[in-house]
Amino acid sequence: MLTPDQARDRAHDIVQRAKAAGADAADAVFAADAALDVSIRLGKLEDIGRSESEDLGLRVFVGQRSASVSTSDLSTAAMDALVERAVAMAREAPEDPWAGLAPADRLLHGITPMLGLDDGGEVSPEQLRDAALEAEDAARAVPGVSNSEGGGASASRSVWALATSHGFAGAYAATGYGVSASVLAGEGSAMQRDYAHSSARLRAHLESPAAIGRRAGEQAVARLNPGRLVSGPATIVYDRRVGGSLVGHMLGAISGQAITRKTSFLLDSLGSQVFAHGITIRDDPHRPHGLRSRPFDGEGLPVSPSEIIEDGMLERWLLDSASARQLGLEPTGHAARGIGGGPGVSTSNVFMEPGHVPLETLIADIESGVYVTELMGGGANGVTGDYSRGAAGFRIENGEITTPVAEFTIAGNVKDMFLAMTPANDLEFRYGVNVPTLRVEGMTVASG
Repeated sequence: MLTPDQARDRAHDIVQRAKAAGADAADAVFAADAALDVSIRLGKLEDIGRSESEDLGLRVFVGQRSASVSTSDLSTAAMDALVERAVAMAREAPEDPWAGLAPADRLLHGITPMLGLDDGGEVSPEQLRDAALEAEDAARAVPGVSNSEGGGASASRSVWALATSHGFAGAYAATGYGVSASVLAGEGSAMQRDYAHSSARLRAHLESPAAIGRRAGEQAVARLNPGRLVSGPATIVYDRRVGGSLVGHMLGAISGQAITRKTSFLLDSLGSQVFAHGITIRDDPHRPHGLRSRPFDGEGLPVSPSEIIEDGMLERWLLDSASARQLGLEPTGHAARGIGGGPGVSTSNVFMEPGHVPLETLIADIESGVYVTELMGGGANGVTGDYSRGAAGFRIENGEITTPVAEFTIAGNVKDMFLAMTPANDLEFRYGVNVPTLRVEGMTVASG
């Protein structure tokens, strides 16, 4: 695999070729990835997979016309053909008044932040196998667990580089590790499944395989013999592993593309109260070792920690350069780039700040409610905010989490849900979007 410096030079070289071939402007992305994963089932090795890839994407501009091409053939002849094809395609493309590179005066210059995303470690298939076995063994050892869908462990390392024709060239490397277990409890048609996993940039930061396995087994057993709910209004409490999806609906609604197309349920909400008072949601691309940390965005702009929601108020849209131009605003450093096509929008490490009460206090006054631990299907309508999800979880009775329930739907409108939301104080950083346990009043439950 190329080093970050070599990857940066590769991207810079193809941009220079594009300029020499007649492009007015260009940018290029180079991405390389190597991954190894091992899966175990019932104590036996089931599969070992290894993948390696190197890809390059080029975007060229001829006036306000643009075209994007990509390839995994990095030979000199292929690069020459790629450049010629891209420039020829751009000359025939329709004009886009918002097209173009990021503002030159906004580009990141100097040393990129050191975020600790790459431990440089080499992991053997045997080490991954042992971690997967340990996770599955711990899950199967939980009384009541009757079968296994398997344990898994993975390791990867990637290098990502971006170069533009107007002065930016940067690259960075990142590693990623994961361990998981998925098991079943009970017998026959009454079986219940659950899972647990841990992901980290650095292998040393992974949760122990045994702890992951125990959690998967205990969660599966806890779901045995679920009952049914009575349809009607209910207070819903979202477990941390599913509550982040609510923030995800908000992030989609404030992306530049949703706003410019006028397809967002938050279209007229900038600067207004969107969440309950006291709720703050931040985006921190500089979080050390963060799963979504990055030193610059997909257009070469600097990134920095920012508030998306401050005391319930919507503070910003998420904008790449094209959507910012269309809205008459500045890009926010949220551009994301794949190998093909132009930039889109993506956040980094998004989290909701914790509230002030523990879970026990959050639910203490709920006479009858639902603690949701799994969501299925459905989602939120991006235009109206109407929300409906299949769910499973546990009853809340007289302030206590009690028996399991399944086969029900929870519904509402996310605009109302945001305003009726209360966070607990139990925030943990496990995912790309992290939230504490969330209580939402005034929702509707429909039993299946």
